[in-house]
Amino acid sequence: MKSQVRGGTRWKRFAVVMVPSVAATAAIGVGLAQGALAASFSISGQEFKVKAKELVGYDFVQYGSYVEGRDLKGGKISAPVAVSGFKSATITDMCQSVVTPDVPLIGTVTLKLSAGTGEDKVTAKDIYLDVSDLDADATFTNIDIGVAAGSLAKSKDKPGIQPGTEGRANPFGFAQRAEETTLRNVEQKAWATTAATFTLPDLKLNLIRGTDECFTE
Repeated sequence: MKSQVRGGTRWKRFAVVMVPSVAATAAIGVGLAQGALAASFSISGQEFKVKAKELVGYDFVQYGSYVEGRDLKGGKISAPVAVSGFKSATITDMCQSVVTPDVPLIGTVTLKLSAGTGEDKVTAKDIYLDVSDLDADATFTNIDIGVAAGSLAKSKDKPGIQPGTEGRANPFGFAQRAEETTLRNVEQKAWATTAATFTLPDLKLNLIRGTDECFTE
């Protein structure tokens, strides 16, 4: 059986719906090659943007959680996120950017990278993205909506709540899963990404004076 859901969605609204229990408790750079078991860390005070022509992922899960860290002045921050996990994924024509303001003697600086722009696609395994906002045209194959987050994994080979972050997700809260997910025309804001492996062919990285993001809102 194949079921599909299509549409351009403001996933920030969806994330807010997903995480009421998390919000009561706590108030998508480059994927870190530290493996799925080393997932819990303090986030930086900067969200980053990712744009891609297409992302195709397998064994997709999504559930509500939150992240914690400190802002650029050292103050504590926490933010609700929709965690999107894939057992494996490929990404076509990826751009990532993060803007750092008020660098001494320089001003605002944008770190911008691109990858997967040629014949070879970006690939990732055991990848989790802490997403705050996502616009995309989405197709899901064999999707289950309304799964309890604690019962996402059907077996040890399927992704569930990200290891190391179980305390940040309500195991009885709303979640969804699908065998295959295709996102096209992706524009995403995220706090963190972790992956067991993240391969970036045709990688190009630039430091640019001023603001030069992958997309503008």
